[in-house]
Amino acid sequence: MVVEDVEMPLMSENSGITEDIEMPDNQTVKTKKKKKNDDKDEPMYTIQILKLIKNLQQQHGLRHSDYQRYRGYCSRRIRRLRRTLNLPSGDRHNFKKKTIIDDQHINDKSITIPLMLAERAWSYAMQLRLEANTEPRKKFHLIARLRKATKYALLLQQLCENPKFDSRTKLESEGYVAWIHGTLHFELQLWSSAIEYFKKAQMIYEKLAMALNEEDAPLYHHKSEEITPSLRYCAYNLGEATATELLQLRSQAHGELLKNLDVLVAETVKHSTNAMNEIKWRNRSFAVKSEKVRAFLLADRDLEKSFINGSILDNINLIEQHLMDCKDAIMIARDESKNEGGSRNLGPSGDNVSSIQLLLHYLSYIRLNRTIQRNLLMIEVAKKDSEGNWSKDDLKKMDSSFIQRTKSQDLTRLYEIIIQNLMEMEQLPISEYDSSFVPEVQSKIRAYQALRCYSVAENLSTIGRWGDAVKLYERAVQLANSEVNSDLELGLKNELGTLINKIESSRMIIKAKSMFDLKFEESNVPTKPMLVDRIDEFYEDLSLTTNEPRIVEIPPPMLPIPCKPLFFDLALNMVTFPSLDEKVIRKKGTTNPAGIKGFVKGLWGWNNPK
Repeated sequence: MVVEDVEMPLMSENSGITEDIEMPDNQTVKTKKKKKNDDKDEPMYTIQILKLIKNLQQQHGLRHSDYQRYRGYCSRRIRRLRRTLNLPSGDRHNFKKKTIIDDQHINDKSITIPLMLAERAWSYAMQLRLEANTEPRKKFHLIARLRKATKYALLLQQLCENPKFDSRTKLESEGYVAWIHGTLHFELQLWSSAIEYFKKAQMIYEKLAMALNEEDAPLYHHKSEEITPSLRYCAYNLGEATATELLQLRSQAHGELLKNLDVLVAETVKHSTNAMNEIKWRNRSFAVKSEKVRAFLLADRDLEKSFINGSILDNINLIEQHLMDCKDAIMIARDESKNEGGSRNLGPSGDNVSSIQLLLHYLSYIRLNRTIQRNLLMIEVAKKDSEGNWSKDDLKKMDSSFIQRTKSQDLTRLYEIIIQNLMEMEQLPISEYDSSFVPEVQSKIRAYQALRCYSVAENLSTIGRWGDAVKLYERAVQLANSEVNSDLELGLKNELGTLINKIESSRMIIKAKSMFDLKFEESNVPTKPMLVDRIDEFYEDLSLTTNEPRIVEIPPPMLPIPCKPLFFDLALNMVTFPSLDEKVIRKKGTTNPAGIKGFVKGLWGWNNPK
């Protein structure tokens, strides 16, 4: 039998217990007033009470309804916590009561002590409930244990009211206290008050399930469903009509409670968003477990604030460093995806996408979006470089490699890179749960294609290819007009409107230049010959000292040359050649066979010519 650390006088069997239980003087929680400057430095703790106790119960005996094993674990956990926090209850020989009484000892670990005390008392009560089937006297001990669990639960709630804990912890403590109260009143057969507490706990858990992400919400839905059979049993004992009237009265009386719950739920959602524990993106919400990924997302949210006072070159360096951090975050998320247990979250459209996959899609989108932002800044640098609108500070920061990378003629290449990034973004499987994503990306692609056509046309007009430039201007106007009234970003939409006006003026300038060049070509103005054509003649030619000297024409002009004739012997097929049989036969008759004499003479060399 486990002896509790704090003694509490037993109450009569039919007496109830409410939330107005008076705590002993030595257990009151004293809170010190904090200075305004110190509030910002103090951390905010989040204790997921229901998730914590459910994991501990499943790991230490309650999976097989072994309440004694779980009670032993709670005792050992309390002993370890007290030893770690230097809050011992005495030594082997003497007992000295020591509780958390000041703000210095209140943190995420010390708050677990009253929670474990309540769990130990509750698990002992559940063990006694199983044993009370054969030994009815243990019913009184069961109620005493539940009263002690209720006392520690109230202490937990009182400690959670400290400003160090966020609104989610406060909600969870209220729900836990209401559930413990309902369990006690259920055993005392106080059905009306049991219904009240069970309904309050169910309401809190349903609100938490609505406020939390898709990964944590099922646990709170399941807890809410566990309370439903107890509510039905209480309603059966009261009578259905009486229970319905009671619930209506309680719902009217709980109007103020609902308002407070809504405020706490709103604070929970806000805190979870600010801490990047949960991300809401493209009508989906998903949890972020890794601390490094969460730190990167916080840095990504605050990245725009650092652009206000920085120059363009500083902003480019910041984005490049941020992209390196983004690659590291993607690698961490991929490692988590490999180790994922395969749990899936059902989306609103019926598709199954896990939280880690949503996180990977979101990180890939951030990488591509920040790359596009960096390229846009480089385009702005190239435009400033071509116009010469640099400040002295920017000129000091620029190096030769950066200037070579952002020349004005590289605008077309930068626009092509942006279009490639948008095409990669279009290939992301985001359209599986958001059908509006692909049309938005395609609209941006057409907008940047219009800007690229204008840049290419400007380059062609500088080299005198007027016809091609006019065709590209027309294509740019066509693309810009198709997207100027779409749901694009305001800056990009204004840029398209400015582009249409620029194209109109550029087309008029090209027409004037083309007419001037045509008249210049038709005039009989003598042109000086190339140097290779006047080697024997000398006169001063200033063009030889420029960047384009007139030495030789490249490529050389085309000259006509005679074709090589082809001969075909068509008469050979009709020619009949004379027969040579007579000459062949006559030659055979003149040759005498050698015989044996010829062989001998040849052997001794007599027939060799002298």
